[in-house]
Amino acid sequence: MLPLDRRSFLAASAALGTISGTGGLHPALRAADTPRSRPPRRARPAPKKVAVVASVYWYLSHAYHIAGRFLDGYMKGDEHHFPDFGVASAYVEQVKANDLSRDIAKEHSFRLSETIEDALTLGTGKLAVDGVLLICEHGDYPYNAKGQKLYPRYDYFQKIVSVFEKSGKTVPVFCDKHLSYDRKKAAEMVATAKKMSFPLMAGSSLPVTWRRPELEFKLGTKIKEALVASRGELEIYGIHALEALQCMVERRFGNADPKGSNQGVKAVTCLQDDAVWKAGDDGLWSWELLEHALGRSTSRNAGNIKENCRRFPRPSTWGHFVKGPIAFLVEYSDGTKGTVLQIDGHVADDTFAARVEGEKKPQSCLFWLPPPPGAAFLEALASHAETFLATGKAPYPVERTLLTSGILDYALESRVNASKRLETPDLDVRYDPPTDSGFMRGDYAKPVK
Repeated sequence: MLPLDRRSFLAASAALGTISGTGGLHPALRAADTPRSRPPRRARPAPKKVAVVASVYWYLSHAYHIAGRFLDGYMKGDEHHFPDFGVASAYVEQVKANDLSRDIAKEHSFRLSETIEDALTLGTGKLAVDGVLLICEHGDYPYNAKGQKLYPRYDYFQKIVSVFEKSGKTVPVFCDKHLSYDRKKAAEMVATAKKMSFPLMAGSSLPVTWRRPELEFKLGTKIKEALVASRGELEIYGIHALEALQCMVERRFGNADPKGSNQGVKAVTCLQDDAVWKAGDDGLWSWELLEHALGRSTSRNAGNIKENCRRFPRPSTWGHFVKGPIAFLVEYSDGTKGTVLQIDGHVADDTFAARVEGEKKPQSCLFWLPPPPGAAFLEALASHAETFLATGKAPYPVERTLLTSGILDYALESRVNASKRLETPDLDVRYDPPTDSGFMRGDYAKPVK
């Protein structure tokens, strides 16, 4: 092959687009063809409006991830997708040096509100949005004696309801994670939504994230005992593990009862330190199920679980020091046994195993959480929130999160009361599990077509 002279080289290069001002790309390869690196902007305003009510809005916070999908869109398969709901306003309670809401509001031209009322009314004095994203996670809030971070989700919710009452109109409300650290406040939130007839969705990202393998029990599966091996700060990660447990064990019922399946819990116990291992030896939870759950873990440490947990250095960022390991023992009203183990030092992921009637071997899976900075498990949750806002129908009953919020509150109460077994008459919760579990299928990362 003969070498090209300069004129021929420039002509050939221009034809290929290598110096055409497209960043070294062929002219046909525009931003629409590179959505993973240069996603397009909205071509026109979203037809519907959503208000964001958040504790903080900083890099990699829950508000950043969830609201960000409504601003920037996200990939659905091989296509870049924009929700029909655009962010019209944001109330952010704690604005500090690392806040991003001010810059992002300028970039996307949405309203910054000093009050929740203003965020929902857009300054008109009446409800002016089509949905609300209540994202109260992260921020500087105190802990109580039980180890609960006093996030004001209930207070935010009450202010949202106040706007509904003044306007004589309601819209769907999505509440990230648990409803409230206080089970009575959580119950009041659900009761208020029912009384006022507005859709309410809440919950963790774990039930809707990817599973490896894609384990989904058929409705009516006779689950006798189940266990989740988890990690993390006592309450903040405890709700994730309980949501993972409940989204699996709820499927032991079908949809035959017109009043809803009795998912209720009759007692909860929280154990700590060596009492956790003794409870396993005494059969209060199953070492066999733990072994099968750990068989799915991609973070499992080598060595003895007891030594690994004992040596684990608690991060200074965990505001309330609680020494592990921790066990939540959940006694369901129908006799099913549920266990959550927080075993920091041995794992840094969330896995599940269950004993099913008639099966020789426990069934198990990993709740796969794609890591930051993308944290696509929150994209999974955002996609369900989008569908919820559009249809007014939650992908799963809010009663699930009402139950897990209550279990968690009782567990933390048990811990500070010498691990006393607490009966839970107010956790007699009834609801039917969804026909489709709603978790993400397939691969998040795959080659471009």
